Amino acid sequence: MNISSISTYAILSAALADRAFVAGGNTETPTIAPENILRFLARLRMLEGVPFNNLVPDADLLPNESIRFFFLDRAWTDALVQGALSVGTGNTIERAQMERLYPKIEAEIDDAERRYRAPGGEPLLGGTAGLVTGFVMRSAAVAGWPGLHVRAYRSEPADNDEEIVAESDASRIKLLRLERLAPSVLLALFDGVPSVLHIEEPRQGVQYGVRMEPSAGGQWKSFVPARNVQTAGYVNAAGNAVDTSLQAAEIPVAFRRGAAGVIDMTNTARNFAAATGTGMSNGPADPVDGAEFALQMIRFPYRQVFAQSETSPGIQNDAFRPTALTVSQGYTRLLDIKIAEG
Repeated sequence: MNISSISTYAILSAALADRAFVAGGNTETPTIAPENILRFLARLRMLEGVPFNNLVPDADLLPNESIRFFFLDRAWTDALVQGALSVGTGNTIERAQMERLYPKIEAEIDDAERRYRAPGGEPLLGGTAGLVTGFVMRSAAVAGWPGLHVRAYRSEPADNDEEIVAESDASRIKLLRLERLAPSVLLALFDGVPSVLHIEEPRQGVQYGVRMEPSAGGQWKSFVPARNVQTAGYVNAAGNAVDTSLQAAEIPVAFRRGAAGVIDMTNTARNFAAATGTGMSNGPADPVDGAEFALQMIRFPYRQVFAQSETSPGIQNDAFRPTALTVSQGYTRLLDIKIAEG
């Protein structure tokens, strides 16, 4: 990776030439390195500017519609930072002095790392940087919804998966970096090891949609969970309130013949009127109006939940605990296949 340049060399040389303590721009206590250098080194720690082929050496390790969890090797990022700092040392004396000052500079970079991403209205974190984990996701969802929401938790939210708590909450893990590296590739870094991870469509505007599930004969059924038009809550066929959409009655949604993805509004409205327990229609003289139709069609943003199971730890825990051995074995198998194919 080429991180040296005339501007970088000039900044680092000028900073290291001054042995006095200087005040950091966003800190209350004096620091050895200027704030602009600390921000630069913190960005390096967050892998900013690192070529993608250094993160994913082979495209087969990140196929389409996949997600890969990982730990960030602190030894590797420390070496990266030390290499950047070496640009400002021109002789043996300067390198010796840098070696003596490095532990203090490293602590300052730890603090700057926590300020790399500062959500509005949230308190800043400080202290020694801990274990950093993350994921790389390659999916059409990244390109289709550039503003995907990502939230990591130390424990399951108190109420249910639909709860959203502030990032300053004790159950949340700070999101250090969230960036699209390519139109369909998303990188996220967390300040700790998550037990629960939520990836959700952006909560912007009003969204409509239907659920589709496989049925007998290789066909698909399309439906919406029934809602009571007076309370907007989910209900079963008897009209009794239920807690989640999975417990609600299913109202079929019709599509036009020969027009994939186009809803047959007339027949779907008839299905809505025939549904019991929703309060939408009292008979042929009381058709479903536009507001009632929209209420049944409205959908909350889709959310994918990754969680370490307490009852069945072997199911998903491995996703959060990758090992160098398993990655190496998988990469070796891919290389063997490529060599066999010539």
